[in-house]
Order: sequence, then structure tokens, then C-alpha cells
Amino acid sequence: MTDRAPVHELRALTGIRGIAAWFVVLYHIRLSIAGLPTALRDVFAKGYLAVDFFFLLSGFVIWLTWSARIGTSGFAGIPRFLQKRVARIWPLHLVMLAAAVLLALVLRATGRADPQFVFAELPLHILLLQNWGFTQELSWNDPAWSISAEFGAYLVFPLLVIAVDWRRLPSAALVALAAALLVALHLTMHAEKLGADISRFGLLRCLVEFITGSIVCALWLRWRDRPRAIPGTVIVAVALAISRALGAPETLVVPAFFASVLMVLALTAGRRGNLFEGRVVHYLGEISYATYLSHFILWKAFKLAFVTDARAVSLPLIALYLTLVLLASVALYHLVERPAQRWVNAR
Repeated sequence: MTDRAPVHELRALTGIRGIAAWFVVLYHIRLSIAGLPTALRDVFAKGYLAVDFFFLLSGFVIWLTWSARIGTSGFAGIPRFLQKRVARIWPLHLVMLAAAVLLALVLRATGRADPQFVFAELPLHILLLQNWGFTQELSWNDPAWSISAEFGAYLVFPLLVIAVDWRRLPSAALVALAAALLVALHLTMHAEKLGADISRFGLLRCLVEFITGSIVCALWLRWRDRPRAIPGTVIVAVALAISRALGAPETLVVPAFFASVLMVLALTAGRRGNLFEGRVVHYLGEISYATYLSHFILWKAFKLAFVTDARAVSLPLIALYLTLVLLASVALYHLVERPAQRWVNAR
């Protein structure tokens, strides 16, 4: 089961990442948008599930990019892998954490201390350990909890590659293993929502979905030249969507549905007219990490500066905020994220 030449990027996966990041933004502001129809509010209320797609997508991309390298070099390849991952996630995280600290100090100085900013937990956030079971609630920059969990997955990944070679397992065994992992997650969480008790289950949620994403990638490497794989995977995705609509548990069905959607996106990547590969959508995907990490702190600062009633923010103000998020994402990507990534990788 040899793979073809390595694939550097599946543009459709980059594009969908941008859309998912904006779904998270809308999730965090949904209760503040004045006049938002109930149907749309209910849709935006599911924005936290985009994080589960991120975890699956991350496992897919990391396996695609690094499994062969680490499989070949063994333990000697781990330091470079970790350096590249730290360069990817840590600098921008530190910048946004610094912005949060600055905001917290301003609030304290003006007698408006925010319980969101817990200074005793700041060292955990600096080290990306805040979601490893050391805290009870989310604090500082809320979305960064998933980055902490991803960091844990990065530490596990090289050991997974060295211990198990998905290429040696039959496809049926890989599908069964992925299903077993997701069932185990469902049974362990024993909750109605995947977003329940993030401080307790967030790391486990990430690890299971990250590994599942790597299995999806291993299957895609086998199925990408099989035309029948696309309709078969679409049928699975539709069946899972229907089962969820009929009341099947979110914690069981949604990760499996996202895994099948991820497979469909990968199988159809590169096809003419793919909506997820357009220039604008692709660029939103490139800057999506900056969007994801910056929007929460920016929303706090925006409300302090412009909003009098956080339960009814006018549409012009919402449009202004979303514009600021886009501009901040562009600036942070080009002025912080990419330069810092190059600097760390060059050490």
C-alpha cells in the first residue's frame, strides 16, 4: 500500500477552515445581535461544533504532512516536528494573550475587573496547559482552550506514528477503529452536547477526533483514485445527518458526520468549480487561525468601547465588529503569524 508523491495542500480543506472559523465568531456574538431571527440564532448556536471539525481536520492534515517523515526518521524527527507546530500556534497565541492581559489591566485600573481574567492561571495559558485538567472554567482568551488541547495532540502524534502504521491495516479495520474511538468518546462524555464541560472533556475530545482525522487521511490516500468512494461517502454523511435529525446523540453522530464530510471534501478537492477553493474563500482559510484567536478578545474590547446594551447590538455595529475582525485577521496573519513562524522555524 504505497502512497503517491506527497500532497502539499488540499485547497478545499483550507477554504472550509475559514468558513468554520467564522462560524465560531457568529457563535460567540449570536445572543447580542439585535433582531436576529430565531432560526438563525439556533444555527449560530451550533458554532461550537466547528471546533470538532477543526480537530478532525488537524489530524488529517498533520498525518498527510508528517506521517511519512516521522515514520522514516523515527524519534530523530520529533524535535523538528514539534518546532514546526510550536511555530504555527504559539506566537500568535502569546500576542493575543498579551492583548488580553492589557485589557485586564485597563479594566482593573478603572475599577471594572472581569472574572474572565484570572491572573493565577496565566502561567498555564502561557505554556498552553490550561485545558489539561488544571482548571475548572475557561478563562482569558476562551477559544485558546482548543489550542491547548491541540498541543497535547501534537505531543501524542509522533508516538502514534512510530507505534502504528495505518498503511498496514485493512480499510475495514481502520473504519472500525475510527468508529470505536468515536463511540468511546460518546460513552465517556455521557453528555448531550460535545461542548459540555470543556475543562474536563476538551482534551479527550481533541485527542479522539485528531486521531480519527488521521485515520480519515489514511483512508483518503487509498481511496482518492476510486470514483465510487465519493457517492459512497456522501451516502454515509446523509445517513448520519438524518439520524441526527431524528434524535441520535450529538456526541455520537456529529463527529462521525464531520469525518465523512471531511472525506468528501478531500475526495472532491481540486475539481473544477469547487466553491471551497475560490481565491477569497481560500484566503479566509489562510487567515482563519488569526480570526479564531483574535475575535473573542476583540469582541470584549468592542463592547466596552461601542456597546451600551450587550443583549441588543445593532446590525451596523455588528457589521463594524465583523469588519474589524477581518482586518485584524489580515494584519495578524501578515505581521505576526507568518513572520514569527518563519523566525521560530529558522532557529
